[in-house]
Amino acid sequence: MIDAIMPTYARIPLAFERGEGAYLYATDGRRFLDFAAGIAVNALGHAHPHVVAALTGQAQKLWHVSNLYEIPEAKRLAERLCAHSFAERVFFCNSGTEAVEGLIKLARKYHHHNGRPERTRIITFSGAFHGRSWTALSAANNPAHLEGFGPVSGGFDQVAFGNLNELRAAVSGETAAILVEPVQGEGGIRPATTEFLRGLRAVCDEFGLLLLFDEIQCGMGRTGKLFAHEWAGIAPDAMAVAKGLGGGFPLGAFMASEAAAAGMTAGTHGSTYGGNPLATTVGNAVLDIILEDGFLEAVTAKAAYLRGKLEDLAARYPAILEAVRGQGLMLGLKCVVPNADVAARLRDAGLLVVPAAENVVRILPPLIVEEVQIDEACGIIERTCARWAEAA
Repeated sequence: MIDAIMPTYARIPLAFERGEGAYLYATDGRRFLDFAAGIAVNALGHAHPHVVAALTGQAQKLWHVSNLYEIPEAKRLAERLCAHSFAERVFFCNSGTEAVEGLIKLARKYHHHNGRPERTRIITFSGAFHGRSWTALSAANNPAHLEGFGPVSGGFDQVAFGNLNELRAAVSGETAAILVEPVQGEGGIRPATTEFLRGLRAVCDEFGLLLLFDEIQCGMGRTGKLFAHEWAGIAPDAMAVAKGLGGGFPLGAFMASEAAAAGMTAGTHGSTYGGNPLATTVGNAVLDIILEDGFLEAVTAKAAYLRGKLEDLAARYPAILEAVRGQGLMLGLKCVVPNADVAARLRDAGLLVVPAAENVVRILPPLIVEEVQIDEACGIIERTCARWAEAA
């Protein structure tokens, strides 16, 4: 029988029926420690009581009305995001890809609004991933994702990630903005250096460009700050967020300074579902927890503990693990053996992780992970590596 679902995913033959905290329970009864977190989406783990209560309470009242009307829950979430960031304006959507599309439109509209309509091009970086829409794929320019989809969308100039000299050489009179992930996720857990991020801000200020951050995967507390760019002590002009923002509920947003958003007036952008009462109620519940006193400090402490244990394992099993990289609870194991094999063996042993580019396995536990669960995960990795080494 033909599967009714379009075969665009190479799905693992594994299904889950429930989750609790950092654990997932499969339909066959097996329990898994979830250090994939829905690809950095389930920031508060599974079935967090506060989020469940908010969702069910709102679901009994109102789901959707459209953006023809005021939505108090969305207004509250936008105000809170602005109060804890550089931003002064927020647009809600349903996904990270949509948020990136919004950033691209905002950048072009900004220059048009300010009498520079020729400025339409955006500089992006090798190894980037900004989503699966045609424009987002064109921005990232990964041939593996573009094959068979015809010519790419114009308007993007790609340079090497981390190379400020190449970046400056790419700036022209048509350049509108720079788009970058402070920590590349799909590209292999590659953090930008503080110097690089500060250099991007300086270039944008010098040439009158907008600095656009894609914090879809690295934002919402994953690095130990609410947003990853805070570690560099600089701010973008606009930023895309999603994934952890909804804690598992589809919710994205792009955020901007008042100046950057000046061209986004009534009718310039829209979304049928974006920012509806149900989604933004969940977003507010997630933010309630992340903004609690001590929460982000605890993320930083747990991240240091996890990284130390992973670095010890990499040092002890150099024929399997080459290095640890990343920031906060967005870590990557650079593998010597194929990363897909590492992910499969860890899964068989009860630990879920996510492969990425550059032969990296992503370690993305929920932000509410406990040290005992970190110990459990590292124990699984250690036993897996030990058996692998013995069989070599």
